[in-house]
Amino acid sequence: MTKRAVAAATLAVAVGLPLAGTASAGPDDTPGTAGAATLTDTPEAARPAFYEPPATIPSTPGTIIRSEPAPLLLDPFNLSSSVVTATRIMYSSTDGEGTPIAVTGTVFVPKTPYVGASRRPFISYTAGTQGMGDSCAPSRQMESLVEYEGLGIARTVGRGYAVGVTDYQGLGTPGTHTYMMREAQGRASLDMARAVKNLEGSGMDAQTPIGLMGYSQGGGAAAAASELAASYAPELNIKGSAIGAPPADLAKVGANIDGTTYTLFALFATLGLATSEHIDPGTVFNAEGKELAGRVESACVFDLFSYANLDTSKYTVSGKKLGQLLTEEPFATAVGKQRIGKLKPNAPVQINHSIGDDVIPYGVGKQLGSDWCDKGTRVTFNAGVVPTHVGGMPGHIAKSMVFFEDRFAGRNQLSSCWRL
Repeated sequence: MTKRAVAAATLAVAVGLPLAGTASAGPDDTPGTAGAATLTDTPEAARPAFYEPPATIPSTPGTIIRSEPAPLLLDPFNLSSSVVTATRIMYSSTDGEGTPIAVTGTVFVPKTPYVGASRRPFISYTAGTQGMGDSCAPSRQMESLVEYEGLGIARTVGRGYAVGVTDYQGLGTPGTHTYMMREAQGRASLDMARAVKNLEGSGMDAQTPIGLMGYSQGGGAAAAASELAASYAPELNIKGSAIGAPPADLAKVGANIDGTTYTLFALFATLGLATSEHIDPGTVFNAEGKELAGRVESACVFDLFSYANLDTSKYTVSGKKLGQLLTEEPFATAVGKQRIGKLKPNAPVQINHSIGDDVIPYGVGKQLGSDWCDKGTRVTFNAGVVPTHVGGMPGHIAKSMVFFEDRFAGRNQLSSCWRL
């Protein structure tokens, strides 16, 4: 079995660890705008024309910039064109600083009638770690028969839900992916829901019930979207959020994975933070580290084992490990801004987290539930018994389906706040 195949099997999911309009290359390029450069100025591989943003990005979030039938190699999700329409879209969103950006993604709309207590619901589905390189984008992975999130997408579409999967900021489009950045990921999720309402033939409108769903990196994105919805997209009819293994505290996640099998994700997070917060990589990485960072910017989740168990102190100017640097300036403030749990979600949430999670500590997910309970949110917390981060994903998907059927029917699951 090849290294890529082993990684795919092992990583059914992974951690989820300027001005509007015209953009030009420069030190503060905004990922997702025309001509944006990478953090390390490492040239990106040529991308399909569909993924090149226009010179001017529409200022209204959720505007459809372009769309086309989504190519799904060999129909990997077993979603026949006779029963579902798959469309690849580029839509407008905003990054963490409010700058208009272009984001790509895929929309699935079943052709069969929805049999449920409500009109057909829509799930804004946020993927777990894909990588940093443009070829890692979910919409491109689907074309290449390697998108592990098919496990969850097939279940949601199979229940008759319309589903939109965002590629996030800078993943597929120019510039470095802002991996794990709370606001950019949350807005990409919410603006996907807006975009679907504007997509011709989707059947979605202002009354469409909406759910937010994701695991790992996707769990963080869905959690962020649930917190941002009230202020950023109050018009969306969000009924609930199903969140799996959320990386709500990046400092604790970083300390847990640095120097382990998952070191690559600590590198992803460092580059994502540096990109979002305009931190000069030269102040962090030594010469060898800069070369490493340049390679990481094009790496995908399947490259995990190539970076496993690295001693990251060998690549930093200070000689400190990345996990330690995330607790010091200039990263400490940036990490603090990514903390999830400071705002109240606009609808009930379910959190699913394996007790034996080896990537995102179980205590991080439990603390998020407690934080939200303190703010008056209805939280259902499920402690998974299947060990490892990968092992927790199937249970999360199954429990999410029950949660959404209840929420779309207007029912609440039991609150867990009394024990958090």
